[in-house]
Amino acid sequence: MQQINLNTSIYTLTKEYPELIGVLADLGFGEIKKKALRHTVGKIMTIEKGAKAKGIPMDAVRAALRKSGFEPVAGKGEAAPSRVAQLKSYLARLGAGEDLERVRRDFAAAFEDVAASEIMEAEQAMLAEGTPLEEVQRLCDLHSALFHGATREERIAAAETAVAESVRNQKAPAEGERARHLYAMVGHPLHTLRQENRALEKLLQGAKDALNRNEGVKEYVDAIADVSIHYAKKGDLLYPHLKAAYGVSGPSNVMWTVDGELRKALRHLQGEDSAAELMPLFARMEEMIYKEENILFPVCAEHFTDADWRGIYRDMKAYPEAFGVSSARWEAGESAPKNAPDTGGRIALSGGSVKPEEISALLNTLPLEITFIDAEDTNRYFNDGPKIFHRPSMALGRSVYSCHPPKIEPVVRKMIADFKSGAKDEVTVRTEKAGRKVEVRYMAVRDGDRYLGTMETVRDLTDDEARPLRKGGTTPA
Repeated sequence: MQQINLNTSIYTLTKEYPELIGVLADLGFGEIKKKALRHTVGKIMTIEKGAKAKGIPMDAVRAALRKSGFEPVAGKGEAAPSRVAQLKSYLARLGAGEDLERVRRDFAAAFEDVAASEIMEAEQAMLAEGTPLEEVQRLCDLHSALFHGATREERIAAAETAVAESVRNQKAPAEGERARHLYAMVGHPLHTLRQENRALEKLLQGAKDALNRNEGVKEYVDAIADVSIHYAKKGDLLYPHLKAAYGVSGPSNVMWTVDGELRKALRHLQGEDSAAELMPLFARMEEMIYKEENILFPVCAEHFTDADWRGIYRDMKAYPEAFGVSSARWEAGESAPKNAPDTGGRIALSGGSVKPEEISALLNTLPLEITFIDAEDTNRYFNDGPKIFHRPSMALGRSVYSCHPPKIEPVVRKMIADFKSGAKDEVTVRTEKAGRKVEVRYMAVRDGDRYLGTMETVRDLTDDEARPLRKGGTTPA
């Protein structure tokens, strides 16, 4: 009679004894017949763990094994795979076409204490290995589904408790605890973002109730459209800084893309009253709220310094209100020093000399939004003043590519590469933004043939195109 270790992975056992596949399938391990699952989840699942998950008595398991010529023993098992490897195995099961709810149940059983940082680590590992972005997004969705089945409040409470316990076990500060501490600071960026989420939840619930009563929802949808402001704050201030300053690329590569999809879907459906169209979109927005407060915000709280948060607070002032939520004053943020130009000696130029503060004032006086990206593709300068396209000061010193969503990044890379090679000197785009006609120009900055960087200018054309041309000169009317 062959001895088999109940603590050895099902993958190892079935590879050595293929006849076990039929024995275990007859016991109720139906998925064991799928090769893809044996080679993924089978590497982290044992007979004993599987029997417990499926509610199969171990006495029945041992009896069936002995009947088939195997003597079960409880020896020392194999080295457990890393938690990231385990998380990746659940994604592989989804990729193999397994039902989401079945995977969710196994995930919940094995990962009740999953921490947001581990989800981020798993996402980044898979992206580094070449896993398509769309597949990695499904892991984020799976984590969001972990606590489904309870009320929203119960899910959030359970998630925060699990995150805190998980990180305490690792002898690290609890992500959930730190995030809750920042949520309580009136005026702190996370406090404001969370208040916006509460307002969005009320609008989504109101819209769903109206749809269930077969009433129109145009006013609700118009108000929900402010989600683009909320998502812009994340896209400009949180995702890029996590990626550029701390190497946490999961949110920028995964959640940022989903934000764009939701904004686009909402624009497409404005004016619609179809529950079949709107209900799935509202559900995805609610999922994003959950992901923000249980993955993104705790990870930001864990990494960002006080100086980071002060800079983000300062930059958030440039954004309009979302859902009627006013940004409260945060005293610690008000003390943040602004980036001031050097006030040293005069700078000699070919056309004369100016002081640094004079150069700053001149550039701020121009009726343009100006960005300069140096030869190393790093954001070096934004002029001051009202902006159609927000440029957070936190982005200075960061790669220009970190400031663009994944879908746009290849376009920016190609354009700058053309500037560097000399294939192009300028690219001009005319578009609309917030009801304004806008011209965006990208220009290669050169010293002779030497490429120094790229300048981007944004000009509002709305009033210019409405104003008639004056004949015989350029004197203002």
